Amino acid sequence: MTISRRRMALLAAPALLPVSALGQEQVTLRLHHFLPAVSNVHRHFLQPWAQKVAADSQNRLRVQIFPAMQLGGAPPQLYDQARDGVVDIVWTLPGYTPGRFPRLEAFELPFIGHPRAAVNVQAVQKFSEAAAAEELRETHVIAAWGHDAGVIHTKREVKRMEDLQGLRLRFPTRQAGEALRALGAAPVGMPVPQVPEALAQGVIDGAVVPWEVVPSIRLHEAVRFHTEINHNPTFYIATMLLVMNRAKYAGLPADLRAILDANSGMVAARMAAPAWDVEGPKVEETARRRGNTIFELPAEESARWAQATQPVHQAWIGAMRERNIDGGALVEQAKALIAEFSR
Repeated sequence: MTISRRRMALLAAPALLPVSALGQEQVTLRLHHFLPAVSNVHRHFLQPWAQKVAADSQNRLRVQIFPAMQLGGAPPQLYDQARDGVVDIVWTLPGYTPGRFPRLEAFELPFIGHPRAAVNVQAVQKFSEAAAAEELRETHVIAAWGHDAGVIHTKREVKRMEDLQGLRLRFPTRQAGEALRALGAAPVGMPVPQVPEALAQGVIDGAVVPWEVVPSIRLHEAVRFHTEINHNPTFYIATMLLVMNRAKYAGLPADLRAILDANSGMVAARMAAPAWDVEGPKVEETARRRGNTIFELPAEESARWAQATQPVHQAWIGAMRERNIDGGALVEQAKALIAEFSR
């Protein structure tokens, strides 16, 4: 029995239809963040993560990344953009909205975090799944993490606490700002993208950020001195979030939601670590080759700083008590998780 050419064409037609025409829905999610596309987090975490989601879903679930606030708004508005469905996913820092995520602040207190991101990403992720889950309920959390040791980048050299006296330094989180104040500096708050102009205009004398951020704002070209605090615990870390609109997440087809879940939590948090632990040292070497001076704070001086910033802990614990939150217990949980993942 022969089959006509017309019949053959009809039989072959389904194979030629787009995937969505066969009932397998394709979804594109918009991810918004505050740093440029050349930034290390964009290139070495967000893009690889999006590519893995696409590959695992056979390109049925795609993540389109919009860097540098291309979809509008300011960095402190990112979390609300995800909550309200203005965008689907955001990468943001809880520190951009001080006091809104009080429990996560336990990791941002001075001399709590570890100098390696590989430790902090796991500790903060596990903490977010339990202790901080309530304050993150307005969005679907894909991952939470902390970066590596923050570095003090300045126009004049900082080798001891007294060198910080009066220095106007951009701070990344409220607790880092209070720590700088306790050390004698004058903390100045602003989102990372505003740092280059503030330095050029003499508004600030330096900034406190991890190495990973430096090339995206050309900070190593604006300052000559970099002070590292590489001891455990380190001076400060900032926590970060990759969160999604809850309704958008719930509306995904079940199989695509499962793929997103498989690329969330500890899996995603661990994917973030190399953007700091691998790329950070490369940035440090770039600054060194430029002729900049890099100074590693001695252990004895680091201990002085830790002692001087203890009042920041006590003030924070007192503020948490006023909100019916056991800040002391949260600090102990943070320390225990850092120790657990440091082994």
